[in-house]
Amino acid sequence: MMQRGFLDKEFQNRVSLAQGLMVKNNLSALLLTTEPDVRYFTGFLTQFWQSPARPWFLIVPASGKPIAVIPSIGYSLMNSTWIDDIRTWLAPNMVDDGIGLLIDTLNEVAKDGRIGIPDGLESHVRMPYADMKKLSEEVDISSDYGIVRQLRMVKSEAEINKIRHACSIADNAFNSVKDFAEIGMTQSNINRKFQSACLQSGADSVPYVSMGLGAGGYYDVISPAADIQIKDGDILMLDTGLMWDGYFCDFDRNFSMGKPDPRVISCHGYLVDAVMAGLEVAKSGSTAADIFHAMAKITGAGKALEAGRFGHGLGMQLTEWPSFIPDDHTEIVEGMVLTLEPSIETIDGRIMVHEENIVIRKDGAEKLSTFYKEMVIIE
Repeated sequence: MMQRGFLDKEFQNRVSLAQGLMVKNNLSALLLTTEPDVRYFTGFLTQFWQSPARPWFLIVPASGKPIAVIPSIGYSLMNSTWIDDIRTWLAPNMVDDGIGLLIDTLNEVAKDGRIGIPDGLESHVRMPYADMKKLSEEVDISSDYGIVRQLRMVKSEAEINKIRHACSIADNAFNSVKDFAEIGMTQSNINRKFQSACLQSGADSVPYVSMGLGAGGYYDVISPAADIQIKDGDILMLDTGLMWDGYFCDFDRNFSMGKPDPRVISCHGYLVDAVMAGLEVAKSGSTAADIFHAMAKITGAGKALEAGRFGHGLGMQLTEWPSFIPDDHTEIVEGMVLTLEPSIETIDGRIMVHEENIVIRKDGAEKLSTFYKEMVIIE
């Protein structure tokens, strides 16, 4: 049985690596405000972040263990992690919702030094703007110089095992689609049955399911399910980001409802070939752009590129850095978990997308999802 959580040494190693990079960039502390960044250094796993009512803060000092500055409602759960310095306030507070306690703690820990906050693409600061202004007036706020992104891009073996397990759960759920999906059903009904299959296969939650539907392909890859009846000849795409123990998988499957148009089968074959081309290039020393170009060479441009990219990083979030686009020259290194997600134009401006999950190893890439070669036909 897969082990949940991590040993303390996992978090100790993450903090140690961060502190080494902080010294190089003359930072006295990191201030983290988002769920995945806080969880990365603490193991604090809860869906309570869905509520926007309270801010949560974690300080990673240049030496020593992280300090949690959090609402009192979270004390018990945070106290079950490896963190032992937990400072709380009763929240929500109409006058001072934790910002005063945060400033006092940062002044104590950083001693007038610079405080790094993640500020690149895909990052945000989770606190009221008014509190952020007050914080900037009281302490020296700086970029974190990509420290958190750099660390989170490369997964430990324990993280990879969780993602692999999430992929195996999704594999089982996708394999069951042919047992319940039928022509004449509604898209929304299939969506509910698919999410149920994910949970029954072992997922903790299914935060993300998107669906594509149409004759010969679909027009977008982000639509929610609708009460649309599935017709003979439709292509049904299911894309899932289910979670197990705080880690995502992210891949899709295309199903032909009835006999497919030969052009659709041909396009699906190109997508499979594109994924394999990306897999071949996905190795240490290549770049995100290299992987993009390997796949785009097979599927072409135009409508196929409207999604913006051909894959991305994967882990504690459904999508992480890097992006497979022509301008992303992030170097691929061992330990990265990535999605390969080429798209192709099919018929009358419609598209299809095919996605698989991999991890970069010393001698190339390892498959985490079970790679599909042929489209499943449901009659």
